[in-house]
Amino acid sequence: MRTILPDTSTGLLGDSWRTCVGTGRMELALRRDYQDSLALVQREIGFRHIRGHGLFSDGMGIYKPYEVDGRQEVLYSFTYLDQVVDAYLELGIEPFLELGFMPEALASGDATVFWWKGNITPPSSYDAWADLVRATLTHLVERYGLERVRGWPVEVWNEPNLVNFWLDADQQEYFRLYEVTARAVKDVDPQIQVGGPAISPGADAWWEPFLAFVEAHDAPLDFVSSHAYATGPAQHVPFGTYQTLRESDHLLEQLAAPREHLAGTRYAGVPVHITEYSSSYRPDNPVHDTAFNAAYLAPVLAAGGDLVDSFSYWTFSDMFEEEGVPAAIFHGGFGLLTHRQIKKPTFHLFAFMARMGQHVLARGEDHLVCRDDDGRVTVLAWQPVHGTDGPAAPARHEIRLSLPVGADSARTGSGSGSGSTSTSGPATVLVETASVDETEGNAFAAWQHMGRPRSPSERQVATLRALAEPVRRHASLPVVDGRVELDLDLRRHGVTFVEITPVVDETPSWLDDRRIVGQDEVVR
Repeated sequence: MRTILPDTSTGLLGDSWRTCVGTGRMELALRRDYQDSLALVQREIGFRHIRGHGLFSDGMGIYKPYEVDGRQEVLYSFTYLDQVVDAYLELGIEPFLELGFMPEALASGDATVFWWKGNITPPSSYDAWADLVRATLTHLVERYGLERVRGWPVEVWNEPNLVNFWLDADQQEYFRLYEVTARAVKDVDPQIQVGGPAISPGADAWWEPFLAFVEAHDAPLDFVSSHAYATGPAQHVPFGTYQTLRESDHLLEQLAAPREHLAGTRYAGVPVHITEYSSSYRPDNPVHDTAFNAAYLAPVLAAGGDLVDSFSYWTFSDMFEEEGVPAAIFHGGFGLLTHRQIKKPTFHLFAFMARMGQHVLARGEDHLVCRDDDGRVTVLAWQPVHGTDGPAAPARHEIRLSLPVGADSARTGSGSGSGSTSTSGPATVLVETASVDETEGNAFAAWQHMGRPRSPSERQVATLRALAEPVRRHASLPVVDGRVELDLDLRRHGVTFVEITPVVDETPSWLDDRRIVGQDEVVR
């Protein structure tokens, strides 16, 4: 059956999916491969903010206590922080500041998380912690300007509901940390945005007491944040993890949950930021490298913007190292890119979204269709896929659409559009497609065929980069009564981007391509 799309748009396509993206710990931004990878992501996708752990961990070297004349003093060294933020700004992206983990010299204990040992204990002195927060934000304001820093959200800690990230997952101790931190932020400037609690999936029981505490103590709360993942418990193997996977609708439910918990409270209108989301919460789960992952997340990107103010994919690059230095170039890392800038299929999902039009014509279970004011129509199409307990995806998935050509008739004549859907419009359109699936635009599949080289040669890296690019095709289709009939045939786990542009034919009347040798047999 063919789906007939309306002539008029249903609203604007939001871009909260690109408001923020995740990264490994902040000091990684000092490395060349990291900066090269982020530059590529910004050229083809263009995120506005970037969030990662470790701002106050010892690898950034900010907190330096010392003794002089029998007095205890503290030097705040922003050498690395300046280099990191400068690199971000040069690449057209700004920080989303997560305040954590605890500097060792300020920590109340020695419990850590990750290979790089982020300290997860409360501060030994809350006064000293507040001084650190104020000093850091004051420095950023002095270096980058108050108006700019006001646009950098400040999030208090990371997943304090988990014993992995906050000692004993002590809720009351986190509430104390939150209040002290939020007040320190506001001491620097009342308009800097601060929020939390940055909880992991399955921690909805934290919402009511957190909101009650903030209200009872009149603590600042400019936004709330949480995380969303859809995989089950880890099944460890050497240098990797397998996990079960729920339906992608489960991610959308998690995106919607914070707003539901805010309803009826004084915080009902504050922004909601999902500061981490992905299929799996493990940095060594091979699903991240697959075309399946792109098809799985496509409906989340298409619909998630209606639920939250931002949702931040975790992460832009495999340069991450929570579990140590990766043992192979494909290792199930979180990133849209591997090391050495090899694009994964999910990278292309985001790049396709970045090229979508402004006005939504339709959303379906396997497609998102938009149109620009100049009549360009864009389609993001995907094969619906299921979680572990669902049926396997078939080898093919067909999508049949009837699309209007020309500007939105509801806006024609209003000054916001051009053209129309009348018979005086174009006779043909140019149709350009770009596709990734299990065999095309899939560097992970190519790497498997290579024998899974852990450290590919320069030639192999070049081959993987080339084979990672989407397969691109073009065609011409007739416009009949202001509409185009578009038939898409997606292969297993396929994601396709289609761009349909009205054609202005400038072919001279005297041209005859049939007279070109070999062209008389070409069907056009």
